[in-house]
Amino acid sequence: MPHPTAQRILDRLDTPVTAITAYDYPSARLCDEAGIGLILVGDSLGMVVAGCEDTTSVTLEQIAYHTTMVRRGVTSAVLVADLPINTYDSPEQAVKSSLVLADAGADAVKLEGGMRQLEKIRAIVAEGIPVCGHLGMLPQRVREEGGYKKKGKTDVEASALKEAAVGLEEAGVFAIVLESVVPDVATEITRSSKIPTIGIGAGSDCDGQIRVLHDVVGGYPWFVPPFAKVYGNVAEVTGNAIKRYTEEVRKRL
Repeated sequence: MPHPTAQRILDRLDTPVTAITAYDYPSARLCDEAGIGLILVGDSLGMVVAGCEDTTSVTLEQIAYHTTMVRRGVTSAVLVADLPINTYDSPEQAVKSSLVLADAGADAVKLEGGMRQLEKIRAIVAEGIPVCGHLGMLPQRVREEGGYKKKGKTDVEASALKEAAVGLEEAGVFAIVLESVVPDVATEITRSSKIPTIGIGAGSDCDGQIRVLHDVVGGYPWFVPPFAKVYGNVAEVTGNAIKRYTEEVRKRL
């Protein structure tokens, strides 16, 4: 059975889990009103909001600030906030950082990594804060790994991922994000887990999917991940609207 802290979140989530990122009030409100089940204030804001190369420059204060904005727009969805890099290096720091995000309005926090994070997860859960796990490609380690790479290609990697998934579940997480995991491995983990798996670039057999809002709506045209499906063209609509506004001002209309 899932940990009681995890069960609080699971009782609010339907399967398949629909999850998306949001970083401000209007985006969060639109996602919530559209029926999204889980909204993540992701450290991906470092890239799609701040224009950085990766997520490693995002701070706890920035995530907390965006969480307060998103909280105002969310009434139904589960609100999860990312613990940024170097904010959970020890169990004590992990709890302290998680409390900051909970105070900002997060229902739960998410952290990256497997077996080496178990003690930290247990400490956060013991504080009464639900935790979402994250396995596979870990954006916070992109620099040390030299890029974004698919995980689970070898038997050793696949075995490590499956072992880590079991460890995370036993530590008390309510769900596990599987990012850029070989689909067959993601399917195995999903079938053996009693908690939901939420995929991103890990095939369609997970118990849910999560995407970056800007990828879904076409709001970040400069780079679209290969696994992302774009459902709108916000960038074009926005650009055209601004051009029309500019033309009318210049014509004194």
